[in-house]
Amino acid sequence: MLKRLLPALLLILLMQTAIYPQTVTGSWFGYADIVLSGEHNNYLAELIIQQKGDEVTGILGYYFKNGYQSIYIHGNYEKKTRTITIDNIPITYFRAKDIDGVNCYMDFTGVLMVSKVKSSIYGYFATTAKYRYTCPELQIQFNFGSKDDDNADALPKYAVTRKFWQPLPQDVIVMNGQPVPQVADSSVNENGVAIKKADIKKTPTQKQDPSVATGPPKQTTIEFTNSLVKKFESRKNIYADDILVSSDSIRVSFYDNGEIDGDTISVFLNNKPIMIQQELAATAINLYIHLDKTKSVNELGMFAENLGKYPPNTALMVVYDGNTRQEVHLSSSLTQNAIIRIRQKKK
Repeated sequence: MLKRLLPALLLILLMQTAIYPQTVTGSWFGYADIVLSGEHNNYLAELIIQQKGDEVTGILGYYFKNGYQSIYIHGNYEKKTRTITIDNIPITYFRAKDIDGVNCYMDFTGVLMVSKVKSSIYGYFATTAKYRYTCPELQIQFNFGSKDDDNADALPKYAVTRKFWQPLPQDVIVMNGQPVPQVADSSVNENGVAIKKADIKKTPTQKQDPSVATGPPKQTTIEFTNSLVKKFESRKNIYADDILVSSDSIRVSFYDNGEIDGDTISVFLNNKPIMIQQELAATAINLYIHLDKTKSVNELGMFAENLGKYPPNTALMVVYDGNTRQEVHLSSSLTQNAIIRIRQKKK
């Protein structure tokens, strides 16, 4: 009897393997708890990754107290043991007052578990030797899903929490096509995008120069900006992608998606500079942009200030509209700008 059943059992196992592939590609959400007695703030985390062979790349993001941080990650996946490893991840110290506090550098190890009910990654963040006695281990269970997945049981709290965090001091807020300073009366709208209350009532005639927020000397600001615009206009525009968003406010994050090699960029919105001379790194550069409603298309351009150690100047750009996340890989040079077109969905 057992011999007769064995082929059928093997067939069922093969069918289950086909239905539930052993891959870590996708969106994962969970809560990292501190392995330490007493009560502490936990970390609400998301892992958006792509697996190719034994390599994984993507973004690790986490919410801590009043803020959000995201890091471009490289890691490995061992198929036999279904183990994912990611090294040297900066995580805000658990006793820090806010998200912008001191970082602990930690290594992540997780194991993929797949069932008919759900897929999960069970793992932990272990402190590197340098921070062994100050930063405790974090344990986490990532559950697979997306915002539109009704079976993603880790998402309800995530979906609520992400709407109320505040931008970091180094982040750039863009209203009426221009960067504005972050002040005490800034807030976050229903899409998780920062907006300065006072600026909502202002007209586009405000005269703050866009480059003030990012840095050339004050006495040469106008000349510097005009020169930068001329350089941008002199280069050929290469259209990388068209993006459809559901909100008029978006968060745009830039990462160096290769080896960190000193790539430095400026960013233009509708041919005007909104961020100047920022070096790409693994940690995100964030811009919160209120799109121009009078335009059917808003164009976002990446201008290469240099080529870094390994040309061309490349970046991963992530556009988030409060509901969906879209990724675009950009490449620019000293003769070409990388441009994306952003269109708002018609209601």
